[in-house]
Amino acid sequence: MSPFPESMTTIVTVPPVNTTDRGPQILSPETRPVPDPDDHEILVKVAAAGVNRVDVMQRQGLYAPPPGASEILGVEVAGEVVALGPLTSRFKVGDDVCCLMTGGGYAEYAVAHESSALPVPEGLTLVEAGATPQTFFTAWLNVFELGALKAGETVLIHGGTSGVGTTAIMLAKAFGARVIATAGSDVKVAACRSIGADVALNYHTQEFVAETLKATEGRGPELIVDMVAGDYLERNCEAAAWGGRIVQIAVIEAPIAPIDLRVVMRKQLTLTGSMLRPRSIAQKAAIAEALKTKVWPLLAQGRCKPVIDSTFPLLEAARAHVRMETGAHVGKIVLTT
Repeated sequence: MSPFPESMTTIVTVPPVNTTDRGPQILSPETRPVPDPDDHEILVKVAAAGVNRVDVMQRQGLYAPPPGASEILGVEVAGEVVALGPLTSRFKVGDDVCCLMTGGGYAEYAVAHESSALPVPEGLTLVEAGATPQTFFTAWLNVFELGALKAGETVLIHGGTSGVGTTAIMLAKAFGARVIATAGSDVKVAACRSIGADVALNYHTQEFVAETLKATEGRGPELIVDMVAGDYLERNCEAAAWGGRIVQIAVIEAPIAPIDLRVVMRKQLTLTGSMLRPRSIAQKAAIAEALKTKVWPLLAQGRCKPVIDSTFPLLEAARAHVRMETGAHVGKIVLTT
């Protein structure tokens, strides 16, 4: 039984994976009971839910949610806490929060583990807060924890106008790094520069290996953050500095690619990568604490701010997916309730 008057919630669902039609138009509204929070969960009245590529891939049947996760799309939300699990201690009813979750965000009400929720940073709207968890958790994990980026180093960020890309550019600059970013048009190149990239390259008209080496006087970047994969892996190895690190955060082009390991050995490169969604509650909690301590003050000071491309009503989630699949967006697409 729901602990407050509204007993039903509207969600956006997709048909089972074995459905042959996996286009955006299959997203449809459905009414279900409001979920009850488990022991360590909070129930959030959703104001905004970020749209991410993982949502598109799940809709397409290319990405299964982790065991136990909601089959409802949506891995990040912002809104008001309206109910608490019996063992929660971090928040109270009425708090505004933004939450990372394993699923269930495309809804009017959603539950999240309290350790993956953070207070909405001062100065951010709920729409901006709803665009924050997935990209900031991902950027922090891959750029600063796995990638070990330090002040004074150079980082090459592929997909600079994606949600993660825009966040990674801003955070890298805020922590004293030099940023080279790639994007797919001159308009997007300009957008990368506007949010802080020192060098921005149009990968359709410029060869990023040569241009990156030129921009670093032949040394190459100490860190490369890539979401493309495929033949980018070999080219990233060519571009990287001696002793450089390459972090794979997605595989948009292809998950399998040939690589000359002699280059890795000769340059003493480190290749690593991660997926955020399957990580444990404890691992996500550790990232949340790091963000609260080191990044949330930057957001409150206005030194970083989520880049919002567009917003769509929850019931128009299909249009939001169409927007994402065009690849024309700069920053985050957000659903509002």
